[in-house]
Amino acid sequence: MTVARAKFTIGEVVRHRFYPFRGVIFDVDPEFNNTEEWWLSIPEDVRPRKDQPFYHLFAENEETTYVAYVSEQNLVPDDSGRPVSHPDVGRYFEGMKNGTYRLKPRTAH
Repeated sequence: MTVARAKFTIGEVVRHRFYPFRGVIFDVDPEFNNTEEWWLSIPEDVRPRKDQPFYHLFAENEETTYVAYVSEQNLVPDDSGRPVSHPDVGRYFEGMKNGTYRLKPRTAH
């Protein structure tokens, strides 16, 4: 099996192709890595393929912030330049440069 190369990177701000939310990517799975129950809960007519990268987002919409798990086929770049207001962004990233968040340096012990 061939694993697809991720189109988006950690720190990139993206938005959903159909639904009104956007977010910053904080992790990438090379292919689907969630529960079968989660996947089956998506209506069949819009259910994404499993053989593509899936992205973990610190997401926001007009009402709230949350963590989202989204297939690559359903994401597009967000070129607005606006920061993402999710409260966990500051725990992992240190500001934006050219519309992309920079990861904080990690300390190991």
